[in-house]
Amino acid sequence: MHSIGTEHEKFGFEVDTLRPIKYDQIRDILNGLAERFDWDKIMEEDNVIGLKQGKQSISLEPGGQFELSGAPLETLHQTCAEVNSHLYQVKAVGEEMGIGFLGLGFQPKWALSDIPIMPKGRYEIMRNYMPKVGTLGLDMMFRTCTVQVNLDFSSEKDMIRKFRAGLALQPIATAIFANSPFKEGKPNGFLSLRSHIWTDTDNNRAGMLPFVFDDSFGFEHYVDYALDVPMYFVYRNKKYIDCTGMSFRDFMQGKLPQVPGELPTLNDWENHLTTIFPEVRLKRYLEMRGADGGPWRRLCALPAFWVGLLYDEESLQSILDMTSDWTIEEREMLRRKVPVTGFKTPFRDGYVRHLAEEVLTLAKNGLERRGYKEVGFLREVEQVVSTGVTPAERLLNLYETKWQRNVDRVFEHLLY
Repeated sequence: MHSIGTEHEKFGFEVDTLRPIKYDQIRDILNGLAERFDWDKIMEEDNVIGLKQGKQSISLEPGGQFELSGAPLETLHQTCAEVNSHLYQVKAVGEEMGIGFLGLGFQPKWALSDIPIMPKGRYEIMRNYMPKVGTLGLDMMFRTCTVQVNLDFSSEKDMIRKFRAGLALQPIATAIFANSPFKEGKPNGFLSLRSHIWTDTDNNRAGMLPFVFDDSFGFEHYVDYALDVPMYFVYRNKKYIDCTGMSFRDFMQGKLPQVPGELPTLNDWENHLTTIFPEVRLKRYLEMRGADGGPWRRLCALPAFWVGLLYDEESLQSILDMTSDWTIEEREMLRRKVPVTGFKTPFRDGYVRHLAEEVLTLAKNGLERRGYKEVGFLREVEQVVSTGVTPAERLLNLYETKWQRNVDRVFEHLLY
């Protein structure tokens, strides 16, 4: 049986000042969760930087965004229960400290310079490298939150079909879940600024991977791609060593200047694969990476969307048929324009809204056929698609009317 893994990030903030929480506050939350809810601590040097419990883990993104990486589960009921349990725990500990958590794709109020930096070695290396390869990498690291779904494949052929369907439809998910319209207290000109940021973070390691649609595509092709993605680091003696811009191919020849004569371990390769950030990422499973962070119902809706499409043979085939004649240019156009215009993005003789309607119907049918009574988890996005109004546009509308252009109101509106 294929399992479902969900990961989501959220912004912690001080309820009184709305300021992002610093590492010492995060440390206290992690310690509180460990004591009260029986998590094991993950340490780096003397700092607690995460927690684990069974197959779930909690980790910190560079700007202190709080991430739950869920266990592989069998049904969406379990997935949603896991999210709810996590939010309950975080709320219980955070509330006593005057800390809240926000479900949004981009930090709505604070500048980059206001965001604290987490004490993790790999982030230090990334922070120094990002400005060399794109203009928006630091924003990606410190000011974005996402929700993603990890799904299994049973064979190389199954991987290829799901990879193609997932990549083609990633912009549709970006539109449905668009939830990052504010920056530094004002509308930012995008519906999903988070998605846009990835277009100029580091194009050596992000994007729509056109080669996945080549007839020759398979595991080997992806490995070749990954080998050519410049390295970030190697981890030796509990320390991250800066290898930015170096080639993993050289490493495999024992020619990495930072560790001369040393050959990579499987662990080095696994680490390297986590430093690649395309819209769909291949590991031992496929990660769907196109959605903005959002409120808990949407955290349950995203896995429902992808499970209905990719874990049902009929829906998967329908998607492949529907997208098979899309050109590279069309896929790139959707990738570029959807973060700005969402459902109103023109596509062929209609709009992305029409694609979303078609795709959502396939997702619902796929969930029905699975037979676990999971279709209710799509209610949250059904409303979005049927009205043709993205979550971001709803927020912008509130900002202009009820909130009287005060972005602070989003902190209570999207508080978990």
